[in-house]
Amino acid sequence: MEGTAPCQELLLDFEKTSVSSKPTEATVPYDERLDVGKMGYGCQHYRRRCKIRAPCCNEIFSCRHCHNEAASLLKNPFDWHELNRYDVKQVVCSVCDTEQPVAQVCTNCGVNMGEYFCDICKFYDDDTKKGQFHCYDCGICRVGGRDKFFHCKKCGSCYSNSLRDNHSCVDNSMRHHCPICYEYLFDSLKDTRVMKCGHTMHCECYHEMIKHDK
Repeated sequence: MEGTAPCQELLLDFEKTSVSSKPTEATVPYDERLDVGKMGYGCQHYRRRCKIRAPCCNEIFSCRHCHNEAASLLKNPFDWHELNRYDVKQVVCSVCDTEQPVAQVCTNCGVNMGEYFCDICKFYDDDTKKGQFHCYDCGICRVGGRDKFFHCKKCGSCYSNSLRDNHSCVDNSMRHHCPICYEYLFDSLKDTRVMKCGHTMHCECYHEMIKHDK
C-alpha cells in the first residue's frame, strides 16, 4: 500500500521515559552522548531510542510489531497489512525528535539510537542482554547468543545447539503458523518448541495444550 493508509486510525500511544535534559554536542563528550537516554525509550516490544516511519502507510511507530498490531485492528479487513522490515528507510530519534535515514547514531544529537543495530533488518534494541545476532541464513535477527545456536538448513531456522543432530528435520518447519494460536512462528517473539516429530509450536501453547489434555 502506498501513500497515507488507514493505520492512522489506530496509532498506538506508547509511553516513553524522557531523560531530564537533552545535552548538546558542545557540553557532552562523544562517548557519553552515545549512551544518553539508554533504556529510557521504546515500547512493550523493544527498548530503543528511535521510532520508525512505516513506508507502507507513511506513519510513525515505535517498532514494526506496534505497526502490525495497529494495522490488524483496523475496521476494514482489506486494510490489514504487515510492515516489511527491510523497506524501512527513515527513523525518528526519540531523544531529539529528528527524522533521518536509517543509521545507528543520530545525526543531530549523537546518541546511539540502539545499542544493538542491524542495518539489514533496520532493527534497534538497547537491551543487549538478549544476545541479539543476525542470521544470514534466516535473513533476520535472532536472540539468545550466536554461539548458542546453529542454523538447520532443512528446517530453515536457527535451533538451540542442544538440538544439533538431535531432532527430526521437517522442511521449513518454522515457516508455518502455530497450530494452536495461528501466529507465524518464524519471526515470533515467543519461545518455540521443537517436538519429537520435528514440527513446531509456541512453548506456551504447547504447555496449555498439555494442561487441557490432562
